[in-house]
Parts: sequence; C-alpha cells; structure tokens
Amino acid sequence: MAPAGHRHRQRRRWLRPGGGGTRRLRLCPGHVRRPRRLRSGPGGATGPAAGTGLAAVLPGPAPASPRPPGPLRPRELRAPSGSAGAAAPAMPVPGGGQRGGSRRWPGVRAWLPVLRWLPRYSAAWLQLDAVAGLSVGLAAVPQALAYAEVAGLPPQYGLYASFMGCFVYCFLGTAKDVTLGPTAIMSLLVSSYAFHEPAYAILLAFLSGCIQLAMGFLRLGFLLDFVSCPVIKGFTSAASVTISFNQIKNILGLQGIPRQFFLQVYEILRRIGETRAGDAVLGLACLAALAGLQVMKSHLPRVAHVEPLAARVSYLIVWTSTTASQNGYRIDPNQELLAMGFANVLGSFVSAYPITGSFGRTAVNAQSGVCTPAGGLITGAVVLLSLAYLTSLFYYIPKAALAAVIISAVVPMFDVGIFRTLWRVKRLDLVPLCVTFLLCFWEVQYGIVAGVLVSGVLLLYSIARPPVKVLKGDVLLVQPGSSLHFPAMECLRDAVCSHALAAASLPRSVILDCCHVSSIDYTVVVGLAELLQELRKHGLSLAFCSLQDPVLQVLLSADLEGFQHFLSREEAERCRGAEPGDGGAAPYTSTSESSLLPTGLIQ
Repeated sequence: MAPAGHRHRQRRRWLRPGGGGTRRLRLCPGHVRRPRRLRSGPGGATGPAAGTGLAAVLPGPAPASPRPPGPLRPRELRAPSGSAGAAAPAMPVPGGGQRGGSRRWPGVRAWLPVLRWLPRYSAAWLQLDAVAGLSVGLAAVPQALAYAEVAGLPPQYGLYASFMGCFVYCFLGTAKDVTLGPTAIMSLLVSSYAFHEPAYAILLAFLSGCIQLAMGFLRLGFLLDFVSCPVIKGFTSAASVTISFNQIKNILGLQGIPRQFFLQVYEILRRIGETRAGDAVLGLACLAALAGLQVMKSHLPRVAHVEPLAARVSYLIVWTSTTASQNGYRIDPNQELLAMGFANVLGSFVSAYPITGSFGRTAVNAQSGVCTPAGGLITGAVVLLSLAYLTSLFYYIPKAALAAVIISAVVPMFDVGIFRTLWRVKRLDLVPLCVTFLLCFWEVQYGIVAGVLVSGVLLLYSIARPPVKVLKGDVLLVQPGSSLHFPAMECLRDAVCSHALAAASLPRSVILDCCHVSSIDYTVVVGLAELLQELRKHGLSLAFCSLQDPVLQVLLSADLEGFQHFLSREEAERCRGAEPGDGGAAPYTSTSESSLLPTGLIQ
C-alpha cells in the first residue's frame, strides 16, 4: 500500500455544481475508495445544508457517528441516513439543462442565439408569439407590396424579400422585437442601383449580404458607431420627404415622372392639370382612412408591458447596433450583422432584394407582446401563404392605394423636433444634420457619406483642439481638458508658450496638470521634450502633476530630460512656487513598482 502522504496527494475531491449533496472522488490507480464524511452541522445534521463556504468542502475532524453501512455506488458516496440523509437531486447546469448539450460547445451558443432561449421556451410564450407574429404578418404583406413599388420592382418581389429574414433572424438574431424585411429607406436605395431590373436587385442582396457577413466575422460592428445621431436623423427625415413625393405621382395618376427629387417636384407642379380624378379620390380616401386609424390608435390605452421606445430597437440595429436597454436585453452588433448577412445571402436565392430592420413592424411586434424571436416564424408563414394563394389578386391592387400605405408609413419618420432640440442642446450638431438632409435630396448615398465625413471632421477637430485651461500667477498652471494626441500638440505648445513667454513678468515655473489626460502618443512625447528644452532656455521649468498610470508609464519609458512629476496640483504649486532654499517639497523618486509609478524624478 502506498504511504498515507502519497494517497493524500493523489486524491482529489470536488463537488458537483449546485451543492447537491453528492461528493465524488478521483483516485489514482490501486487506491481503495473510501467515503469522506461531510462536516457535521448544528444538531448533528450532515450534508451540504450543514455548512456553507469552505466549511462544507474542507475536511474536518472525524464525526462521532459511525459510517453508514452499505456498498458504495460507482464513483459516488451515499448520503448519510436519517432525516438529513435523503439524496438531493443534482442541480441543473446553469444556462440550460444538465451537463452536456450546448454546454459542451459554448461557442455554438455564441453563434446561435436561439440556443439561449429555446431550452426554456414555455407554452405560455407560444400564444403571445403567435399573436405577435400574425399581427406583424398582416402588416408585412401590404407594406411589402408597396415597398416593391418604391424599389421600382414588381409587387411580388416585396413578398419574396419578406419571409427569409423572419426565418433566419429567429435563429441568429439577438433581439426579440426586431423583424427583418423590406423597408422604405432600403427600397429607396435599391431603386438607385437596380435600375428597375429585378436581376440587379437580387445581385445587390447577395453582395450586400456578403459584405455584412465579412463585417460580422471580422467583428467590425463598432464601425457603425461612427454614424452619429444627427446624420441618421437628417437621412431619415430626407428619405421621408423623398419617398412621399415619389408617391404623389401615383396618388394623382401621373405617368412618366422622373426619379430625381427636384425634377419630380417640377414635373408634378407642371403637370398637375393631368391628374386623374379616380386615382386622386381613391388615394386621398385611403390616406384619410389610414390617418383616422392612426388617430384612433393614439387614443387607445397603452398596454402596461409595452415599451414606448421599442421601435427604436430596429433603428439602433440598422445604424448603431447599440444597447436595447429599453427592452431589458443587449444587442450584439456583430451578431446582428451576421444575421442580416445570412438573411440577405439566403434571400437572394429566393429572388429577394436587400432587407434590413423595419421601423413600423418592430413597433407592432413589441406592442403585440412578443416574447421571443419565434414570432418571426409565424410572420414568415403568413407571407408564404400569401404568396401561395393570393398572388393572383395582387394584380388588381390600385397603385393609389399602395401609395397611400407608403406615405402613411414614412411620414412619421420626419422628425421636426430634432432641429429645435439640437439648436437648444448643441448647435454645432446642426451642421452634419443639415448637410445630410440637403444632400439626400440630390442622392441619398451622397447625403449619408457627406454627413459621416462632416461628423468625422468635427470629431477630429475636437481632438486636435482640446480645451486648455490656463491659470496665471507665480506659477503658470496649464490644464488640458482631454487626452493628448498628435494633432493637439501644437495647440498645447502655443497655449503654454503664449502665456509663459509673452508675459511681462515671467512665472517661476510651469505646471502641466494632466488629471484629464488618459492617453498620449509618441508625437506628444516628442513635443513635450521640445517644450521642456524651449522653456529651459528661458530659465523656466516644466513640471507634471496628477498623471495617470498609462500616461506616466509612457513618459518614464521615454526618459525625458528634466522630467518632474508630483502627485497633486497643490503639492506641485507648493514646491514650484517656493523660493530657492525655502525648503519646498522635492519631487518623488521613481521605483520599480508599477503601483508606485506616480512618484518620480528623472534628470
């Protein structure tokens, strides 16, 4: 038999997750399997309930009660007999079910979000998902026919694009409310490139899906964060006006109207006398009916569980892919790109044109009380049934009625209050808003690109010209308001030199308060070295205070000549403001400990 110490080293103990009262032993070959008793708790009870924390795991003194008789089951210990001896069932592995299944492949759960909610799907959710899916399906069919008209395609192509996204998003989507399908804005973009040819629209869906898949696999979802809210508001507002005017010709029954916005306005005003009375009456009657339904809906009491901002979830997915905190869950931008990419690629094989998240249908889905993405299966089934049994009737749908549906759907996208809000909050953000809004009337894609570029220029300008606070006195205090990057070095140098060297009486020293600086780059380090030399030529010294650890690491690694650092601004002012020989506090000496790096003097 091996020595007792050897047996102790070779034996390993572990508890199953959940503390179910079963303890397993993993022994080296040749050792006798012996039960180890749990430490007794108050009253002599044994088992996991007798102790908590380490007391339930670490071995304790041998209990006085004898070992329960009976053979051991393989690789398990039998629970002690008595009132506390009933074996507790094993707790399920957190995240769904027993050990095994998707827990063996955690990566599968990351790529297939359906595995996160399907194992705990309940019958109570089925009714809500079915009602929500049916409601969205009834709204999707007429909208799909109308949006195909916006894209310049036959009406059936709108239905072709409406069902594949519902099925794919059920398995790959991360938001329960979002529905994928044709939208007014996407249809407007398709019309700019498809040239009324279905083959081009289908190819566009395949190519856009491939690009979205590549962005998702490369984890490039963060790039969508660079599209600012003013750009989105300007784009959606301009698209609302453009799409509405594009449908005026169908309301009035006019033919041969060009696609370009300004030419449309001119031709419609010039040919207003050619209006067909039947189309105009039907179109205006449909608009009035839809407007009346909207008014009735606004007076209905809101359901308690409805989130008032649920419609913004699809808005965020399409453009920013950020947090859907209003609905109690988070959206993964990269996973959303994968879901839309697969939906577009697979949709191209069933003659679909590009799709994305829908504003209105997402709101309908949320207000109907959907619980999981499984509601999309019902929506897709409704669209397929319409394709199977109702396509022969689509020919008789008047274009004036479809135009009324489109106009009523896109008019709420125009946000009048955003101009007043930005004027009150930050007027500079009106620049990308107005640039995007105006250029979208020329070409939608040009407006988006121009708005993103203007927003980028404003962002870079704020980085290149950070706010610098200067306090004059015996000691000149300079405090940058943000991190320092290479475009900002000249601004900082001008601020220091203009106040330190151009003054009538030179200050004794200059203190650079870096409490707001969280990062610097090599160009800034070189600029600070040059600034140290320039101030030294004029008999001035430059000291740093309140440096954060990452910044101090960079400056210490650069080994700047004459670099001085103080822990706080008060200490730096007390030291640098003292006359020579007054016994002011000296800068700290650096040590090798990273936690002590904020103290240092390098000569």
